[in-house]
Amino acid sequence: MLDERKTAILKAVVQEYVATGQPVGSTHIANLPSVKVSSATVRNEMATLEQEGYLAQPHTSAGRIPTDKGYRHFVDSISPEGVLTKDEASQVGDFFNAAHGRMEDLLRQTTTLLANITHHTAVVVGPEVEATTVRALHISRVTPRTATVVVVLSNHSVESETIQISEDITEDHIALAVTHLSRVLVSKSLGDIDTVPSTNDAHIDAVCFGTLNALSRHKKDKPVFVGGAASLANAFDAVDVVRDVLTTIEQQFVVVTLLQDLLDRGLSVAIGAEHGIEQLSACSVVVSPVIADGDVVGTVGVLGPTRMNYPQALNTVEVVSEQLGKHLSEGAS
Repeated sequence: MLDERKTAILKAVVQEYVATGQPVGSTHIANLPSVKVSSATVRNEMATLEQEGYLAQPHTSAGRIPTDKGYRHFVDSISPEGVLTKDEASQVGDFFNAAHGRMEDLLRQTTTLLANITHHTAVVVGPEVEATTVRALHISRVTPRTATVVVVLSNHSVESETIQISEDITEDHIALAVTHLSRVLVSKSLGDIDTVPSTNDAHIDAVCFGTLNALSRHKKDKPVFVGGAASLANAFDAVDVVRDVLTTIEQQFVVVTLLQDLLDRGLSVAIGAEHGIEQLSACSVVVSPVIADGDVVGTVGVLGPTRMNYPQALNTVEVVSEQLGKHLSEGAS
């Protein structure tokens, strides 16, 4: 446990390094109103913080930079304010007041909003399709042998698939199949539907079977949107680090698993190696669940260098996830 003075000095070093990206010297810290001790005292305290693993001294520089352990102590000591600046709050409020349309568009635009405010890479994971209910179903013939199936789900997502049909299937057969499928599917989740009762008409049953088979491919879909990847590339000088980071965030399964694992562990912030993914060891992750109608339906997070503005990232992720959950609750009601 660090005493009050060491904590204040560490906090000052973190804030200065986040702001400038340059190693921080004792003279600069001593001149800050929040520290109020001599340069010699700061120098001694910084040496102790280095010995205890909270700071590091790169190269032969006289200044220090925070380690992952230093960032962790800083994050744990932050008072949970949950307040954005006036401009940032206006951005979030205006965005969700104007948001409408398909679920995919909302989630994609939310990642852009989050990336623009934090200047980090934003990740938004939406509700799993299997857990949502069917609101409406439409089938339209496209060619003599194909038709498009469109399903509108309770989370506002729209799933579409092309199915193969025979030329002797008429528009009446398709209309009767839509009526039958709607009676079976509407208000039920895709995860609960394995079969559709026969209508005793081979043509109608063929359309129903093709539709159900096509929609089954979406049962485990979990929409993932990533925005602002260029921010991560610009945050690192080493080419190999940039390559590892960008390659990893392109793997959606890895990203979804990472965010879910952090939530399962009760973490809102994972710094450096804490999240367990070696290729992202130079990054920190800030995450918050999206809760709609009392259920966790998604995740909002940002990935950035360990030298990130943690208070701003935490506040932004928290507010955006809260507003997204509220929007989804209102839209599904």
